[in-house]
Amino acid sequence: MKQSTTRWGVAHIYSSYNNTIIHITDITGTETITVTSGGQVVKAHRLESSPTAAMIAAKKAAEICLDKGITGLHVKIKAPGGHNGPMNPGPGAQAAIRALSRRGLKIGFIEDVTPIPHGGCRKKGGRRGRRV
Repeated sequence: MKQSTTRWGVAHIYSSYNNTIIHITDITGTETITVTSGGQVVKAHRLESSPTAAMIAAKKAAEICLDKGITGLHVKIKAPGGHNGPMNPGPGAQAAIRALSRRGLKIGFIEDVTPIPHGGCRKKGGRRGRRV
């Protein structure tokens, strides 16, 4: 009986409130296999960040992965973060992972790699903060 081996890759999913970018690399992260985004699959700018666009982009990326022999993915989710961006990912992140697994790719670990500020620059908004 032949044992099936899983060839792993890494899916870097950057999900903001404006777009979702799916970048799949080999396990070391040095060689790019495919890059797709919500903007490639929809016409209107307002739909780039939608879960539907993320699903279609993920489906496209998954097909290329399977063609190149990658059967499993470790997922790294990134939100804008930093000292001014939102720390939670946009609406496309969840949909993209779901679409990748539905296409028959094994999902390994899911990790959050949002950049976290360590002091650094002063936050915008002035001395009294943002007055609404």
